[in-house]
Amino acid sequence: MTARFTRRTTAPHTRLAAVGAIAVAGSLLLTACGDQTDKSSDGTDSSSSSSAPLASKLPADIRKAGVIKVGSDIAYPPVEYMENGKAVGIDPDIADALGKQLGVKFEFQNGKFDNLIVGLQAKRFLVLMSAMNDTKARQDGVDSDTGKKVGDGVDFVDYFTAGTSILVQKGNPKGIKSLDDLCGKVVALQKGTTSEGIAKTQSTKCKTDGKKAISLQTFDTDPEALLRLKQGASVADLNDFPVAAYNAKTSSGGKDFEVVGDQIEAGPYGIAVGKSNTQLRDALQAALAAIMKNGEYTKILQKWNVTDGAVTEAKINGGS
Repeated sequence: MTARFTRRTTAPHTRLAAVGAIAVAGSLLLTACGDQTDKSSDGTDSSSSSSAPLASKLPADIRKAGVIKVGSDIAYPPVEYMENGKAVGIDPDIADALGKQLGVKFEFQNGKFDNLIVGLQAKRFLVLMSAMNDTKARQDGVDSDTGKKVGDGVDFVDYFTAGTSILVQKGNPKGIKSLDDLCGKVVALQKGTTSEGIAKTQSTKCKTDGKKAISLQTFDTDPEALLRLKQGASVADLNDFPVAAYNAKTSSGGKDFEVVGDQIEAGPYGIAVGKSNTQLRDALQAALAAIMKNGEYTKILQKWNVTDGAVTEAKINGGS
């Protein structure tokens, strides 16, 4: 569930809970699906707006269209990934439940994670669901590395929480136990994520402590980083805990990886919405509160064995 379930924060264009792993195909098999072009999945089914209890809360144009386009990096199991040409996982299931409350279909469209907020602001998507951490930097449109304003920012409806984990080769041949053990070593991870920010901060700490900096290798997709770790070209991959646990369980039947140490910097995942789209934001918040109340939210988390990441309140901009 980095604690993208930490995934995903450094710059505002960039995505956090003990969980069980899910017995489905290993994420390394997703490299063929990791093509980050703007391909659309079939979307999720929803009730018609006439029978949906919260349809009236949506803006009229969205209610009329009956579709909410969702930007997502669909190569991050079990949060979202492609199966038989369709986006599946925790996020698509939650989106489907929200759609039934609002009377619309959520259509997932694939894109590079670090370009998603740009796509939202360019109106290619109405919302983002991609294990994206709700952070103050993203809310304010600030590059968290430089502190410079780079955009208008986004609002978040928080729906899950997770932290970053350290994933290593099975048997932990390099004896990695914590971030401090990564000093002077090669670490592979997905760029534009919270994990990247954590690794950069740790690398600075390494140098302050008189050790060598981390040699950081970043990739467009997480499966690419996992492949480097599997090949022994890196000693670790920093990843959201649910995702790390999933990969440890499923890759080559559990023979490739294991999770070490404690979760790092747990925080909320949020559904990102444009700052000016407050009516849509509030409708999503109401729908999330409704599925939390009627039990659908809990059923989804139970299905994916991630109940420890549950939130108890549908907050707006609860990240720090």
